[in-house]
Formats: sequence, structure tokens, C-alpha cells
Amino acid sequence: MRQFFLRMFLCSILLAVVTGIVIMAQGKGNPEAAKVKNPVAATAESIAAGKQIYTRYCAVCHGTNGQGGSGSDISPPAPDLTDEEWNHGSTDGEIFDVIKNGVPPDLNMGPWRDRIKDPDIWNVVNFLRSIAKKK
Repeated sequence: MRQFFLRMFLCSILLAVVTGIVIMAQGKGNPEAAKVKNPVAATAESIAAGKQIYTRYCAVCHGTNGQGGSGSDISPPAPDLTDEEWNHGSTDGEIFDVIKNGVPPDLNMGPWRDRIKDPDIWNVVNFLRSIAKKK
């Protein structure tokens, strides 16, 4: 009986994870990440630090101005990060989550969690907000 409940518990966790991946892959965003608030104020220092991190890690795919890349035979064009269309959620928390964890399952946008520290990811989020096209 105990093994039955353990299996059911593990199956429910697996189902939740798969559901999250499917939702993210469909471009619906991440409701849990959407709840996360940016703990780093969008100061001039934060934006400048975010620009440095963006230039080092992100510009190669998304372009130096954030308007997307051309793609290649191996990978599709990177999306424009200055427009209003965010396929994986547009809140600060969702953007942070995409940078940190990537976009499963295709992983054209791989996770950066092992290379960029959380405060620096938040600085990138602040930088992206600063280059967004104004309505």
C-alpha cells in the first residue's frame, strides 16, 4: 500500500512537471514565475550591469540592440526582445525564469543558471525593460 501511494505521488509530480513544460512550449508563460517580483531596482547601475551581461551572453543570438538574430541552419532566429510579443511570458519573473532555466523542450534557448548569477539575471531583465519599444 505504501508503494502504491509513493508511485501515485511520483506520478503526480511527473505530471505537473510535464504539464509545465507543455504550457511553456506552447508559449503560454509560466504562472508560477509570473508571481515572482523583481528584487533588483531598475537603477542606472543595474541597467548598465545588465547591459554588460547581455552583451557578453545574449547579444550573439538576440543582437546587440535586442531586436533578434538571423538564425542559422542549426537554430531558428532568436526573438526580438524589444517588442511587446513575449511567447514565454512578459512579466519580470517569467523573463527571469526563461533566462535562468531556458525554454524546454527544444532548448534553442538553453538555461543560463550555471553561468549567470541570479542578481545579474535580474539586471538583464532591467536592461531589457530599458530597451523595450515604447507604446
